[in-house]
Amino acid sequence: MRFATDTGTGRRIVFGDDRAGNELSPVETLVAAMAACSAMDVVSIALKKRQGIERYEIRVRAEQRDRPYPRVLTHVEVTHEVEGAGVDPAAIRRCVRLSAEKYCPVSAMISDGITEVRHRMRVLRPGHDLVDEEVIVTGPFRSTEAPAG
Repeated sequence: MRFATDTGTGRRIVFGDDRAGNELSPVETLVAAMAACSAMDVVSIALKKRQGIERYEIRVRAEQRDRPYPRVLTHVEVTHEVEGAGVDPAAIRRCVRLSAEKYCPVSAMISDGITEVRHRMRVLRPGHDLVDEEVIVTGPFRSTEAPAG
């Protein structure tokens, strides 16, 4: 099975089940898009906050329900790992929250359905204890839309 789509910006995405050919399923693509969207937010905001990030990595682990179909995502855990001598955990926590609550449309769409999304951060700074904590949980059925008024 292989399907290709051309996007409105002229790019081509190939979906398929050929792992050796590095093809992704549509659900894997969605989870990867969530990681990329959130990572772009967090790094962009952190740079504006003048955080001295020396290394950044994001990991996303997702679970689908076994049945009934459709096999939707039930849980997603997003972990942001940030390393740098001058990184402030409070600033990174704020970056992750802003991405989860305000800026990442992929995360907002996923958590507005039946999926629970857990956002974690790990901050590593030489000479300091590791900060490893859950920052925020979004979904299920909790809209990230700002209240009117």
